[in-house]
Amino acid sequence: MLDAANYTPRLRTLYVDTIRAAMKEEFGYKNDMQIPSLEKVVLNIGCGAEAVKDSKKAKSAQEDLTKIAGQKAITTNAKKSIAGFRVREDMPLGAKVTLRGDRMYEFLDRLITIALPRVRDFRGVKPSFDGRGNFAMGLKEHIVFPEIDFDKVDEVWGMDIIITTNASNDAEAKALLKHFNMPFTA
Repeated sequence: MLDAANYTPRLRTLYVDTIRAAMKEEFGYKNDMQIPSLEKVVLNIGCGAEAVKDSKKAKSAQEDLTKIAGQKAITTNAKKSIAGFRVREDMPLGAKVTLRGDRMYEFLDRLITIALPRVRDFRGVKPSFDGRGNFAMGLKEHIVFPEIDFDKVDEVWGMDIIITTNASNDAEAKALLKHFNMPFTA
């Protein structure tokens, strides 16, 4: 049985013990506070047209995202009414959750070691950085996570995953994620 008080996620231990030293050597940081680290991971499921037709779809997406994240997801609502899409203001359209600390490291571990290898025809993730050291990726199916029971899923959702680092540029952020074994293509 795990002792919750003394438990440290595997990736956090890896970061503290080996990745920090490797990054310091690789980029020649003079101070330990310059070494990039992970700040947060944001998960988002947008239901779109399905949520407009059936309001229970957004609730279903929220429940699935809560299972995946291990933390309660909140519903995202429409900011404006758009008549062409039959969307009204404050209509639930999806769900999101922000992970920090131990939950962030646990999710990243499950994403890299379990979920991504389960993606059909997986050849790696395309390095998609925003210029400020933040990485974004998408999954076509949320059912690649082991927390989701495939037989009880009423709808397969796409999912956005945004990994925010405090790296000053994309090269440092990519190096940091490579040390975490993120399977980048080329």
